[in-house]
Amino acid sequence: MRLLPLALVASLLPATAFAQCGGSFSGFVKDLKKEAVAAGHSSATTKAFFNSVKHDPKVLRADRAQGVFQKPFIEFTRHLISQNRVDRGRSMAKKHDATFDRIEATYGINRGVLLAFWAFETDYGSFQGDFNTLNSLVTLAHDCRRPELFRTQIFAALELYETGNFDPKRTTGAWAGEIGMVQMLPRDILENGVDGDGDGKVSLKTSPQDALMSGAKMLSNLGWQPGQPWLQEVSIPKGLDLSRTGPSQKYSVSNWVDMGVKPRSGSLASGSMQASLLLPQGHKGPAFLAYPNFDVYFEWNQSFTYVLTAAYFATRLEGANVYNAGNADQGLSGKQMKQLQQKLQARGHDVGKVDGILGSKTRIAVQAEQLRLGLPADAWPTPALLGKL
Repeated sequence: MRLLPLALVASLLPATAFAQCGGSFSGFVKDLKKEAVAAGHSSATTKAFFNSVKHDPKVLRADRAQGVFQKPFIEFTRHLISQNRVDRGRSMAKKHDATFDRIEATYGINRGVLLAFWAFETDYGSFQGDFNTLNSLVTLAHDCRRPELFRTQIFAALELYETGNFDPKRTTGAWAGEIGMVQMLPRDILENGVDGDGDGKVSLKTSPQDALMSGAKMLSNLGWQPGQPWLQEVSIPKGLDLSRTGPSQKYSVSNWVDMGVKPRSGSLASGSMQASLLLPQGHKGPAFLAYPNFDVYFEWNQSFTYVLTAAYFATRLEGANVYNAGNADQGLSGKQMKQLQQKLQARGHDVGKVDGILGSKTRIAVQAEQLRLGLPADAWPTPALLGKL
């Protein structure tokens, strides 16, 4: 039976037919079953799929404890990028050279890009997570923090189950429901799974070929432009108009050259290409030009620091030098960052959740206040800014 898209099913059924987050977990699962049957899944299959599901408090603890994202860029990169990871990445590139050649020919994704994700997500497949995937997805959908993200993944996992590619009792992965060597959610596997090794199955947990080809297809479908750069370290001149920096500000490479921006090595991209100047720890720290492909990273992960680190590591794996750390101004502690976010909110800025993490919304608000107060508008919050606010 061809399954109706869930959006169409939603338009045909009353709102009460769908599981609402919160409340009784058993009642939530019961409503999920009703929703699955309404979408065209058989009662027997639906019952078998949800039969073993359990609420997992460890998943919620992991969701609430993402303190690593509070680390500033320099500290975060040093936490994630070791010489061993660089060496292993280059070794893996040689070991799977034929697969990477296929990927570059088919999807136009550079090997460094995939190697960086492979390293950060599972340490090249060494640890893929031991959380029961279905328990994770249903627990997070029942939780009311981000239910809309995980509800669709539950039904995608059900579709995988119907094709024999998901075991509700035994499939494991990360706490947020990602599966395999490059950590893909069930919907991504359905849409982008590739049998890279030709054995007739898509095995993202055991086959590097399947995992890498699938990750490449996903990046391609997210809009990656073959043969184009994604990130490049640069040096900036004194007196640069810092209000023009940040991921939301885009100018042509020619404009950046006119403003005095220079590559630390090699040459910049085509003069007509658009790029953003990123200063993750202000104008005294590292500086990067981010090209259009960099935006695709945010479709993989929403953390600015993670995304920039992954993109930078990809350049390292392709031969770039270690960045110039510079001498960045002192940043804020997690407690101070929360105080800053509260003060920014009080001034009418949208910083998202007050979580002590310097995300894109907080950076935009910081830059606006720096401009107002006559401080260097580089979006890097300092104790001086906090004091003035």
